[in-house]
Amino acid sequence: MPTRLPSIAVLKPLCGEEEELEQNLRSFCVQDYPDFELIFGARDPDDPGAQVARRVVAAFPDRARLVTGAGAAVAGNPKVANLVQMAVGLTQELVVLADADMRVSPDYLRTIAAPFDDARVGAVTCLYAGRRARNVLSLLAAMFINEQFAPSVLVANAIEPLRYAFGATIAVRRSVLERIGGFAALAGHVADDHLLGCLVSGLGLEVRLSRYVVENVVHETDFADMWSRELRWSRTIRSVRPAGHAFSVVTFGVPLAMLAAVIAPGRRSGVLLATAVALRLMLRAEANAAFGVQSKAASALLAPLRDLVSFAVWGAAYFDRGVAWRGRRLRLDAEGQIVSEP
Repeated sequence: MPTRLPSIAVLKPLCGEEEELEQNLRSFCVQDYPDFELIFGARDPDDPGAQVARRVVAAFPDRARLVTGAGAAVAGNPKVANLVQMAVGLTQELVVLADADMRVSPDYLRTIAAPFDDARVGAVTCLYAGRRARNVLSLLAAMFINEQFAPSVLVANAIEPLRYAFGATIAVRRSVLERIGGFAALAGHVADDHLLGCLVSGLGLEVRLSRYVVENVVHETDFADMWSRELRWSRTIRSVRPAGHAFSVVTFGVPLAMLAAVIAPGRRSGVLLATAVALRLMLRAEANAAFGVQSKAASALLAPLRDLVSFAVWGAAYFDRGVAWRGRRLRLDAEGQIVSEP
C-alpha cells in the first residue's frame, strides 16, 4: 500500500453500451480511497453509454460527473478527442484511464497508487483477465485474454523493461502527462495506450506493471465481430511491435504441430502434436489458476480451436493494414499511426 495517497482523477471514455456497463462503472465509484473523482466522457450526449453514466452520477453525485461534447478538434482517434475534453481543468496528482468494459474491486486505486511512492515511476499499468463468459464465443474471447495475451505480456516483461501500457488501466502522474503534451500527443494513433507508455518511457521514467489484475467483462455474440476486434489488435501490435508480432508465431504450438502432421504424417508428427496439446492444456490450467478463473473441464476441448483462430488472425494481420474500430474503417502506417479513413 502507498505511504501517501495522492489525489486521483479516473477518466472513463464511453462509446455505446457495453455488456453490464452500469455494474462496471459503479465498481469504480466504491473505492476504498479518500480523494478521487470519477469522470465519464461521451462525445455524443445521446450516446447510450452516456445514458448509463447519468444513472451512475445520480447515485454517486459527490464522486462522479459526466462530460459530453466533441471537445477539441483532434483528428484520427475519437477516444483521444474524448479524453482531451475530459482532461480540461484537472488538478489531481494522478490521472487514471480505464476502458469501459473493465470492473474492479474497492482496493483498486490503493493498489495502483502504491508504485508512485517511487519517484522513478511515471506510469503504472495493469493486466486484465477475461470474465463472465456466457456462451462459446465469449469463452473463446476470454481464453484469448487469459491464455494467450496475458502470458505473452508476462514473458515479454521478464526479458525486457516494460515501455508500453494497456487500456485496462493506465495511471500516470499529471505532471508527466503534461510533459509529453497531454492526450493530444496521442491523437493520430490507434494504439494510444501503447504510445502513452512509450512517451513516458521516453522521458527516462519507468512504466510499472501493477500486481492488480483488472476484470474484463467479456460478451461476444457474433464471430465476425470477435474476428474483427482481434484482427484490429493483431494489426495494431504488428504496426507498433513488428518483431514481437512476427516471432510470436512460435507460441502457436498446436496449429504448427497440426501443420507438421499434415505435411509429414507419421509417428513423430503424432507425438509432436500430442506433446503440443498437452503443453497447451498445462498453460490453460496455470493461467486459470493464476487469474482465479473457474471453468468446466470440458471447455478445455476448445483450446485447440482457440489456437487455430488466433493463428489465422496472426496470419491475416499481414494481408492489410486496415482495421475496424467502433463502426469506422481506419488504415494504419508502419508505426500504428492513422493515415486514412476509407
